[in-house]
Amino acid sequence: DTIFSMVRFGNVLDSSGSVVPQFRRQIVSGGPVTVTHPEITRYFMTIPEAATLVMQAGSMASGGEVYLLDMGEPIKIDQLARTMIQLMGRTVRDADGNGDIAIEYVGLRPGEKLFEELLIDGTADATPHPKIFTARESMMDWPEIESELHNLSKACNELDIAGIREVL
Repeated sequence: DTIFSMVRFGNVLDSSGSVVPQFRRQIVSGGPVTVTHPEITRYFMTIPEAATLVMQAGSMASGGEVYLLDMGEPIKIDQLARTMIQLMGRTVRDADGNGDIAIEYVGLRPGEKLFEELLIDGTADATPHPKIFTARESMMDWPEIESELHNLSKACNELDIAGIREVL
């Protein structure tokens, strides 16, 4: 009786995993505000918007769907940091050292991308809701997955590191 579906979306502003609380703490403590890269961009939505759209996608689900939320245009994290500094009544420190809060670029972490991809390899189809789409991505058939899982299990049982890597 359980229906399983997924909803794919970007970052939720001011949630526990959001950069907003971190930036706020850094600004309150006098900085610097740490940004991974000056060109890094991410999609954002508010907590109420995300919660509402996830519940609405769930109400459309019949099982197995991957829903994709329209998150608008991506935002540069650097601009988010600058805007937050200004909204908190401070100024961004410039190259000459003038201003209250410095922005420090700390570099991308391993595997981190400059641009977020909501769909890796596929397209999205419309649903009755203008901000909810269904993703159409390529996938493996169950017999192929089952065969690969068998190969992975065998390699694990034999402690065959090269075999595990090959399957993965």
